[in-house]
Amino acid sequence: MSDNQGPIGPNDDIKVSKIETFVLKNSWVFVKISTDVGIVGWGEMLKDDAKACAAGALEVANYLVGQDPRKVAFHWQAIHRGAFYRGGPIKTAISSGIDMALWDITGKCHGVPVYKLLGGPTRDSVRCYGHVDEKTGVNAMKVGPSPSRKASKYIEGPLFIGECVEHFKALRDKYGDGVDIGVDFHGAVQPPTALQLVKALEPYNPWFYEEIVQALNIDVMAEIAAKTHIPIATGERIFTKWGFKELLEKRAATILQPDICYAGGITELRIIAGQAEAYYSPLAPHNPQGPCSLAASLQIAGCIPNFIAQERGDNEYEEILAEPLPPVKNGHRPLPTKPGLGITIDEDKLMGMVGEPHPYMPQFDEDDGSVVDW
Repeated sequence: MSDNQGPIGPNDDIKVSKIETFVLKNSWVFVKISTDVGIVGWGEMLKDDAKACAAGALEVANYLVGQDPRKVAFHWQAIHRGAFYRGGPIKTAISSGIDMALWDITGKCHGVPVYKLLGGPTRDSVRCYGHVDEKTGVNAMKVGPSPSRKASKYIEGPLFIGECVEHFKALRDKYGDGVDIGVDFHGAVQPPTALQLVKALEPYNPWFYEEIVQALNIDVMAEIAAKTHIPIATGERIFTKWGFKELLEKRAATILQPDICYAGGITELRIIAGQAEAYYSPLAPHNPQGPCSLAASLQIAGCIPNFIAQERGDNEYEEILAEPLPPVKNGHRPLPTKPGLGITIDEDKLMGMVGEPHPYMPQFDEDDGSVVDW
């Protein structure tokens, strides 16, 4: 049955009829929820553990099939709290993908984009960061500390710190102050080295420092945050409102980067944004995934007041979408206007990408072979 984009009457019956999952060779993992009236919804889940997420989402069919998909917040609670062992990246990713797909269905039922069901629009367009480009007007990016190697030592010496400074200084000289440049430590830098880098790069005005230490090392992150005027960003490996609570309370980060495929979906990111607003902190959602991830993140940007920028918001995803997203102009992408998530997955293109996912392997120090963070 084809995807009928609705709308249907608010009192009309609709029931979930089937859940399907698709694992792609590039590790993206999708969930498709079908209904008995022909409307379907799409969502995305954690790519690092694609097979586990795909299998877990299918298990949710035992609960969800036969239910009204429009009870989105109710289903989020039932899936999360229905498990005795709850939370963590895989279980929360399963909830996230299903939540996205249910919102997609609900928006299509009402004939409006999701952000309009959540009180939006709060803006007309969404600032993107990714590839600096005069054509698109994107003027924000992020880089790693070093172009040559990871900061794998507990205490890196002045040679490495100097290389990082020269790398960033060269970027600042090339782009000038009109381009915002974040520095992503990726949680792979040990605290003594992180503090050195934070101070050494300050004179060149980074936009933010991301994941300066391991994501759950909140006390150490807060200590370093208190020693710099550059905003600290984190959140891609933090899940649910409960995960972000301590981070905000301890002022360990100023910019929150929840991932809509990992942190709890649209339902939960809307709540996390409300938490952050109380601390005058903005959201810059994490996004290393596919078109559902970006489209759902754009829905969040369209319904919250405290949004700053969308990671990889300039991606086009021609390889999987039936129609392109609204083009990026002046560094901003217009909010989607079509119902639900605002995109249409080309299932023929998607099936051509299905296969064994790209593996994520351990990382090792190039000098002594010890295991390091990546």
